[in-house]
Amino acid sequence: MQSSARVVIIGGGIMGASLLYHLAELGWTDIMLIEKDELTSGSTWHAAGQCPSITGSFNLAKIHAYSNELYPQLEGLTGQYVSWHKSGGIRFATNERELAWLRYIHGFSKIIGFDMEIIPPEEIRRINPFVTTEGVIAGGRTTGDGHADPSGICNALAIGAKNMGATIVRKNRVTGLTQLPSGEWDVETEKGTVRAGIVVNAAGCYARQVAQMAGIDIPVTNMEHHYIVTDPIPAFLERDEEIPVMRCPYVSGYFRQEQKSGLIGVYENIGLAEAWAPKGMPEWESTSELFIDDLDRISKWLERAIERMPVFGEVGIRRIVNGAIPHTPDGGPLLGPAAGLKNFWQCCGTSFGIAQGGGSGKFLAQWMVYGDADINMAEFDPRRYGPYADEVYSREKVFLDYRMTFTTRLPGEEEPDGRPQKTSPLYQRLGDAGAVYGETYGWERPKWFSLDGRQEEGGYHRTNVFEVVADEVKAVAENVGIIDLSGFAKYDVTGPDAERFLNRICANRMPTKQGGVALVHPLSVQGRIQGEMTVTRMADDHFYCLSAAAAEQRDWDWMVQSKRADEDVSFHNRTMDLGVLVLSGPKSRDLLATLTDADLSNEGFRWLSGQEIRVAGITLRALRVSYVGELGWELHAPMADLLALYDALWAAGTPYGLTNIGLYALNAMRMEKGYKAWGSELTNELTMIEADMGRFLALKKEDFVGKQATLDAPDRFRIVYGEVAAENVDPRGAEPCLVGDTCIGLTTSGGFGHRTGKSLFFACVPHDHAAPGAQFDIMLQGQRQRATVLAAPVYDVDNAKMKA
Repeated sequence: MQSSARVVIIGGGIMGASLLYHLAELGWTDIMLIEKDELTSGSTWHAAGQCPSITGSFNLAKIHAYSNELYPQLEGLTGQYVSWHKSGGIRFATNERELAWLRYIHGFSKIIGFDMEIIPPEEIRRINPFVTTEGVIAGGRTTGDGHADPSGICNALAIGAKNMGATIVRKNRVTGLTQLPSGEWDVETEKGTVRAGIVVNAAGCYARQVAQMAGIDIPVTNMEHHYIVTDPIPAFLERDEEIPVMRCPYVSGYFRQEQKSGLIGVYENIGLAEAWAPKGMPEWESTSELFIDDLDRISKWLERAIERMPVFGEVGIRRIVNGAIPHTPDGGPLLGPAAGLKNFWQCCGTSFGIAQGGGSGKFLAQWMVYGDADINMAEFDPRRYGPYADEVYSREKVFLDYRMTFTTRLPGEEEPDGRPQKTSPLYQRLGDAGAVYGETYGWERPKWFSLDGRQEEGGYHRTNVFEVVADEVKAVAENVGIIDLSGFAKYDVTGPDAERFLNRICANRMPTKQGGVALVHPLSVQGRIQGEMTVTRMADDHFYCLSAAAAEQRDWDWMVQSKRADEDVSFHNRTMDLGVLVLSGPKSRDLLATLTDADLSNEGFRWLSGQEIRVAGITLRALRVSYVGELGWELHAPMADLLALYDALWAAGTPYGLTNIGLYALNAMRMEKGYKAWGSELTNELTMIEADMGRFLALKKEDFVGKQATLDAPDRFRIVYGEVAAENVDPRGAEPCLVGDTCIGLTTSGGFGHRTGKSLFFACVPHDHAAPGAQFDIMLQGQRQRATVLAAPVYDVDNAKMKA
């Protein structure tokens, strides 16, 4: 066995083999995959091999789509039989909420390019004459997907990688991982030690153990999953055409043809079993293991499958498969750098490994080789989880995710499982005031306030909280609103070289005046957008940096790992030390003035500046910035003092009409001001120029990371801002932009502006549709609505209200 490699991938299932293949395809051939037994011997070999196109996540659907494009080609590329069956699939909708979900996916299918249509029950029965459709109102039909032999696909990827120069070592267990001062890793195995420039954890069901070898933990829980294969079905023997893979919420599972037999897989929502629990994970000895079947546990759903396909009940059961499948709390894979470690990547945590394996390998390989992928990787980045996502949290969320595999979640719907994890001192106080919380990076943050006891009826349409949000926005526009945004990621960057360091890793120039505030963006070496921070200069050698709650670990790693040996700069994560109350509205100055002696006038406290002041006897950092387009301040106070600060503001706020507001109102006002958001408009897919953020590029300053790449990069698209003639459904992101029958782009976010009465959106479109006044259609829930590109924000275009 060779003693060194540029990359060592641990794990020979579909994820590891796909990454090996795609790294080799991009030219990295000094790469090695180490497998403790044989390829596929974990959870890959016993998978059912389904490859659906339909999934609720736009970016995950891109991963699925690439897998479905790759797998039919593998046999020709490698000579390895993969048994690809282009059967297509049909997902049933049994109520209007499920149909709305399918319509949303049908919209973004036009962007991605996979074939999909919504069909009525009679068409379902025509395509599959054996199925019953009682209670079914429609189906989402796809034709380019299907199923394949998991072992065949995995071995084909491995053969392809070896043909391009990669190395695979079987029957070799990894026993330890040690990182050297150089950043390289010693991968200790039963056959010796390999020095690796990069280590990738693709260990499937053993991913947590491998992560723990490296000194970290990841939220992966392994679940038992059953499927059965019937005896041959006479009706199938008599026909040549294969039925599509059927997916049904009533069955809570899938059923299809397996050669001339039937196959049924179920995701039971009671009586779930965790693989290897409660005794814990076996010490590597599990190989090609199946568990004792439990037909009693899944009988309810098997009976429902036979209701849908009575021919399944005409024969006996030939085979029962009950194997382990890894899951993450949100059901998405872990693809990207490991939190807090250099040169250690994750490629694991997928519960639909065959469907996602091809695309996961491709886009992770792009990220590793080029520094960016061609799709937005934020929702797969392992650093979307923090230390709060411990074993207990992971188990609760994974059990929820497994139960809800075939349950449609609509926008606005969140479950309480595993919560709360991180709360501000105001959690109970705001809850008593009606706060309805949402979870972001473990933080509980108010989405809206229920003053009359109503509960949100989630959906893609304007819901029953539409007027509640309108009232919150009105309070901000006419009086003053307050919101707890303590989940902001907060860092102090200090030291003699702090300014030079931040100027080097960010595209905009740091503020030069004490108290100055700047919006800055770290870029990759390819010039793609990596994040967004608000930076306040507190002193010559002290900068206070704020970023999105979900980006806390990602931005921390970016700063810490970007530091050079010759830079005297220090970092302090203040996220848990400081809480944040945002006070916004035309009466915010008057209210705040009752509690502080600080000069809050334009002369004493200019717009886009920060100061340390005392409010209600509490020393805090006050920033005069606004995300909503009104006069306002962010008050960054010690977390221990946050409740006292809120109470003082609330007591003083009655004469000024102080009102609690939530994130829904914040987003509505953000859209009216035309402010782009990280993760939506600002992603690793785009340069600053393509995102229409050129005004935040300080091209005249000395070199910064990504500067030349930004200038050299092709200018492909533009993020545009506009208004759409919507009626009851507003854009939210990933809706197609259409000219005739051609999809020219997609929305990135949107919402209704209550101050202006306009339905607003951001979209990514080609240049010939980006000029102000350009028009195209946006498909919203199956209906084309006319959209117009605007030249400026629809609210307070000259920022007069914020400067008041």
